[in-house]
Amino acid sequence: GIGAALCRRFAAHGAAVVVNDLDAEAARSVADEIGGLAAPGDAATEDGVAELVGAANERHGRIDMFCANAGIGESGGPEAAESAWERSWEINVMAHVRAARAVLPQWLERGQGRFLSTVSAAGLLTMLGSAPYSVSKHAALGFAEWLAITYADRGVTVQALCPQGVRTNLLDDTGETGKLLLGDSAIEPEQVADEVLAALGDDRFLILPHPEVAGYYALRAAEPGKWQGGMRKLQRGLP
Repeated sequence: GIGAALCRRFAAHGAAVVVNDLDAEAARSVADEIGGLAAPGDAATEDGVAELVGAANERHGRIDMFCANAGIGESGGPEAAESAWERSWEINVMAHVRAARAVLPQWLERGQGRFLSTVSAAGLLTMLGSAPYSVSKHAALGFAEWLAITYADRGVTVQALCPQGVRTNLLDDTGETGKLLLGDSAIEPEQVADEVLAALGDDRFLILPHPEVAGYYALRAAEPGKWQGGMRKLQRGLP
């Protein structure tokens, strides 16, 4: 999905890429394709992050950019299982916290580093039918913003990638609701990667592959009642 597209784009522009995925075969396939290093494992856990960062440092001596891209989408509301809420928090939020914990010391010492947090437009807005996803993505955005404010003056650039629908397995897993809400405007992972590359040139905090999200976000802040009314209308049209 987005991760593989980013790997290909970065490698094509001369970056030395370390590829991580829970699926070891998938990580090795992309790494072999781009001449990178496969470091499979669970990037949501403290040990998994330590192994990934250690592998990158051992091979290349430093990390210039970390892409916190892992994510899951659990459906449901308050009735969703405790395990669904826990997985969402661990993967969509704590994976970012643990990654930052691992890379910040070297970046602060060097006075340079870049953290790309794959959030979602759901972190700026919401995702109907999926409270665990919406809540955890808001938290991921909040953490990215906190990092940006806290460390910008020490040389660390933080960016939050917030697309709407992207044609990946994650979108497929949302079923009929996701297709109705996001299918028509969904874009390819390669388009997201292109937008990220463009954003690296100006260090913008919010990377919005779907530009219309900026208008939705502004409306949500300025007129929450009007925005929620529009979302309720969408909710009424869902199966």
